[in-house]
Amino acid sequence: MAQQRTVRVSLDSPSYAVCVVGTETLVDIYGSVPRGATSFAVSGSSAVKIIMVYDPKVMRKPMDTSRWPLDSEVEVVVAMDAPSSQINDAKVRISYYGPSGDSVLAQAVLILTSVDISLEVDTGRTGVVQKSKVDKKTWRWGPDGHGAILLVNCDRDDPSSQDIDYDKTSIRTLADLQDMSLMVLRTEGPEALFANHQLVLHVPVSDADKVGVFHATGGNSLFQYKHVLGPQKLSYIVEREPGEKETTFYVEGLAFPDSNFSGLVSFSVTLLDIADQDFLESPIFTDSVVFRVAPWIMTPNTLTPLEVFVCSLDDNESPNVEFLEAVTKLALKADCQLTICPLVDNRNDRWIQDEMEFGYIEAPHKSFPVVFDSPRNRGLKDFPFKRVLGPDFGYVTRELENGQASSLDSFGNLDVSPPVSVRGKEYPLGRILIGSSFPKSGGRRMAKIIRNFLYAQKVQEPVELYSDWLAVGHVDEFLSFVPASGQKGFRLLLASPNACFKLFQEKKDEGHGDAAQFDGLKIVKKVTINEILEDETLRSDSRYVQSCIDWNREVLKRELSLTERDIIDIPQLFKISNSSAEAYFPDMVNMVVLGKYLGIPKPFGPIINGRCCLEEKVLSLLEPLGLNCTFIDDYLSYHVLMGEVHCGTNVRRKPFSFKWWNMIP
Repeated sequence: MAQQRTVRVSLDSPSYAVCVVGTETLVDIYGSVPRGATSFAVSGSSAVKIIMVYDPKVMRKPMDTSRWPLDSEVEVVVAMDAPSSQINDAKVRISYYGPSGDSVLAQAVLILTSVDISLEVDTGRTGVVQKSKVDKKTWRWGPDGHGAILLVNCDRDDPSSQDIDYDKTSIRTLADLQDMSLMVLRTEGPEALFANHQLVLHVPVSDADKVGVFHATGGNSLFQYKHVLGPQKLSYIVEREPGEKETTFYVEGLAFPDSNFSGLVSFSVTLLDIADQDFLESPIFTDSVVFRVAPWIMTPNTLTPLEVFVCSLDDNESPNVEFLEAVTKLALKADCQLTICPLVDNRNDRWIQDEMEFGYIEAPHKSFPVVFDSPRNRGLKDFPFKRVLGPDFGYVTRELENGQASSLDSFGNLDVSPPVSVRGKEYPLGRILIGSSFPKSGGRRMAKIIRNFLYAQKVQEPVELYSDWLAVGHVDEFLSFVPASGQKGFRLLLASPNACFKLFQEKKDEGHGDAAQFDGLKIVKKVTINEILEDETLRSDSRYVQSCIDWNREVLKRELSLTERDIIDIPQLFKISNSSAEAYFPDMVNMVVLGKYLGIPKPFGPIINGRCCLEEKVLSLLEPLGLNCTFIDDYLSYHVLMGEVHCGTNVRRKPFSFKWWNMIP
């Protein structure tokens, strides 16, 4: 229904009103009825549409619609479909009649000026601002949905700046405008109207700290973009040039959706009558629009890798150099850019996967990657802000109030599945996986402030897994996803003590019981297959670990709608130390996935017929999927420090082709 307001008329002198195109004006014909009047008639200029509103239960429609009884609650509504060419160019006349109806007892005149005012945004999600044909005040998900989208302006387009772009109230570079969404105020009507009227752009107090608005006053000079709305600015009297029909604003997001912010923000423009200086401004018309702030989206292993990150450390003798060389060769093979974080930036902190997680944000007009910086704050704590944040590369973080991060707050404990369909519900961007404590136990859990952030993004509904049984406690210690052909397009890899004992038993039965684990490692005592199979402590530890992994297996099958055919068990043993589990040999699921190229921790398994039987088993499982496996020696550089290849690398990937706003969360 069109906006409607009421104007009063007088028998003594003409009344004046502004009629906004697309709105209805209720004319109060009962406030000045002359004594003895029983009926009335309404006439008007050709540009004025007159609508008579009545209740058919009270009054049947008269044969002669030129006269209407005053005692039947008839209402008069006027509207205009086009803006006036000049001020006061339309008229409505109300004539009152007595019982005889022979002569007019009195007349009231309403003088109208029509103006077209609209606040427009990209409700159609096409990247272009057009006049909206839908309700601009609502936001709907799905392919048939509508509503404008706003990016958090969290990159740093000016290389000379030390701040994130949203921290400033001035435009430092024109490139910054490309990260913002357009909002256009369109006005058409007699310019003389604005001598006694003004337009005010305003934002609710609840939204003011979530957005910033710049008014483009014309030209390409940076100074011609004026900061007009934001945390300390709730309203702005729009400055228009005479005859200006379009006023352009650039809108930036200042905050991501979170537990205290739904992601929806609104703006309104109000036309005020300021003719009477002795009274407050009188609002005539308000038009409103709503934006949704784009969520931060994680990228799964199945998406194309673009850039690999790895640290160079101070122990630049072997084995770290060998690890770095192996990752470099793998990145080259996968046609990925390689970024080496030097010692001056990592401060001897090699766990680059734990420090940050790569994702992206997207609107119809723009997309760019955004790094999520974890609150672990060790040697690498400044790297994401100082070296990753930059032009068209955003940054977000969540800091803990007490500053005490647990191991589960590191982002090796954060993963995301490929797209899945679960019980009829589509997750076209996958589901986030978070390691946590066992349900109803009092163990470690990822900090609430991080979990709240992840849940609030809505588009990758998280699943919490049980990882607290591990000493480090990260989900990447027992699972990984790899691309594969087929309907789902991937396989879930799970570490499996049962699969390892089964393999070793097979090798023993084949007469290879004396082949030794850790063969090829000079500094580690070799342990034969027979000794492993006879080690009751190791078997007991592995039964416990298998039960924990099996718990997660069932959760993953249920929450990702997986079958056993979608899961591949990777042979792996664990040992219990201080009531927590650690990988007994390099943890092969803790791999880096670069398209079809996998960088897998070298397990140093028993050598049988000149080949590592663990490597041979993994190859037999993964090569039929079209995957190319490279085993990387990370034993001294990462494994003995309780991490592996995945922990020591990080990957930025190509965004999804699917547009997040087309899903229904």
